[in-house]
Amino acid sequence: MKVTVVGGGVAGLAAALKLGRLGHEVKVLERDPTPMPPTADEAFDWVRRGAPQVRHSHAFLARLRSILATSEPDVLDALLAAGATEMPFGKDLPETITNYEPAEGDDELVMIACRRTTFEWVLRRIAIDEGNVSFEVGRAVVGLVADESTPPVVSGVRLDDGTVIESDLTVVAAGRRSALPDWLEAIGVDVPADEEEDTGIVYLSRFYRLDEGEEYPPRSGPAGGDLGYVKYGIFVGDNRTFSLTLAVPTADDELRRQLTDPDNFEEAGRRLNVVAPYLDGRATPLSDDIHVMAGLINRWREHVIDGEPLAIGVVPIGDAALCTNPLQGRGCSTGYWGAHLLTEAIVRHGDDVRAVGLVYDEALRREILPWYRATVTQDAEARRVAAALLAGEDPDGDVTDPRTQMRAVFRDGLLPALSTDAIVLRAFIRNLNMLSPPDALLADPDVGARVFAAWEDRGNRPPAPPMGPATRSEFLQPA
Repeated sequence: MKVTVVGGGVAGLAAALKLGRLGHEVKVLERDPTPMPPTADEAFDWVRRGAPQVRHSHAFLARLRSILATSEPDVLDALLAAGATEMPFGKDLPETITNYEPAEGDDELVMIACRRTTFEWVLRRIAIDEGNVSFEVGRAVVGLVADESTPPVVSGVRLDDGTVIESDLTVVAAGRRSALPDWLEAIGVDVPADEEEDTGIVYLSRFYRLDEGEEYPPRSGPAGGDLGYVKYGIFVGDNRTFSLTLAVPTADDELRRQLTDPDNFEEAGRRLNVVAPYLDGRATPLSDDIHVMAGLINRWREHVIDGEPLAIGVVPIGDAALCTNPLQGRGCSTGYWGAHLLTEAIVRHGDDVRAVGLVYDEALRREILPWYRATVTQDAEARRVAAALLAGEDPDGDVTDPRTQMRAVFRDGLLPALSTDAIVLRAFIRNLNMLSPPDALLADPDVGARVFAAWEDRGNRPPAPPMGPATRSEFLQPA
């Protein structure tokens, strides 16, 4: 087939590479003028109006790494050659865990430490080298070309200069700001409303590089945390880089305003026990400013209704299909995974693009939609807690509230078990890396029993060391 891919991010590049290797003729259209830089470090300066999140922290989960290892091992090798590193489970465990033994499945429980820009740089270079893939930058799609049947059959796309590019299949990978609903309405489709919910957070990030002769601090335990009034994480990248992301409630204008100042941002980081060792003078910032990203949403878009595609010959992947809270670090993994599911549908049904759309949609609902649902539930609880703290109220004041009870189990059961029990930690990390279903952690009776045992023993443990300032007001105090 002739395939047009709209968008040159992770999902679009993954689809282009996979379909090109199947022998299809693939053209990738990227709106941003992003010529291929010679190095990964220069790729960090790409201008990406369509993907402002590229200079924020990213996690490349074991789900993504396992797809690469089985389907595109050369891409994994190229990432490592470009400076990315692997982070296997079992390395740098807390000293308090004494029952760790390697288990079946641990070989796939490996994350990739890499910047988003480096990942895209490697993926684009390999996709273009395939021969069946062409890549055009500064080419903005403004609509679809389709007939007047019901549902319409899409035969290509129209660019902002009036050019029409014909294709048998159009893959829309234009990110969370994708205009696909507008394009569908313009060809006569009655587009259902998005299922959408605000994540309730604003993202602030900064990247650093270790100075000559310096190393990453020893790691033992979680690389982030949640204090209710702020969430935070340290993300190791490629080529001796790392990033710090702080996420604050959308309604907390004061905290957001203070953290956009680089000095305040770093002082806030030094007040968090996980972050402080990274900001002790061993690294230099890669940017003068703090990167801020707002308007973060969870969104699911329907493209098949009652067993029929809204349009035949066009499919969305990545954030154009569904997007989740970036704090969960699932975006790149679900984008690549979605491209993988689309490829499997094409392998099964070839150029029957109607069947491809239906089978892909079914796989998306089965494999990835549950993660969207889980994220929406988690974010609703996080917004409740943040709102209570901002109002000066105790989010755990009503002990009869099931949400309060669940938070108590998490705080006094799961968290302690994660630092003492390798079996619980393994189940948690598999869940975090999307290798088990969203509800698998506490659905496992052995894991549940271990968490409950830790909760029952809460009165016999000394208080856990604080992750950071106990209150928002303390966090806001000047140095």
